[in-house]
Amino acid sequence: MAIKGFNHITLNVNALDESLLFYEGILGMKKVHLGNTDAYLESGSAWICLLEKKNLKTAENEVPGVNHFAFSVDKEDFNYFVQRLKEFQVPIVRGPIERGGGLVVNFLDPNGIELELNTADLKTRMKEWR
Repeated sequence: MAIKGFNHITLNVNALDESLLFYEGILGMKKVHLGNTDAYLESGSAWICLLEKKNLKTAENEVPGVNHFAFSVDKEDFNYFVQRLKEFQVPIVRGPIERGGGLVVNFLDPNGIELELNTADLKTRMKEWR
């Protein structure tokens, strides 16, 4: 037996409404559930849960835990998303660049969580790293 693939990620967020504006409004994810302190969103086969927890602290230094997570986008849609990030003044921390056989841009959500948009698949990336 083996793990089949990515299922979901749950993010602790300071403000559910602000995070929904970001993930729905800027990234174009579809909300499938909205509770009092949680929301579930999907895009293709990727889905996330936003879990509101008031007064979260953000680390100034790297700590064990999630470094970032990436969403796949089609190469022809990549520039659209980069322009959208810039339009909404989303902090971009790396890129856009070509890396690992695809186009990559890393940016922060309203809670300081690093996200990535990537056009490469794992097979292509592994060819580039050899």
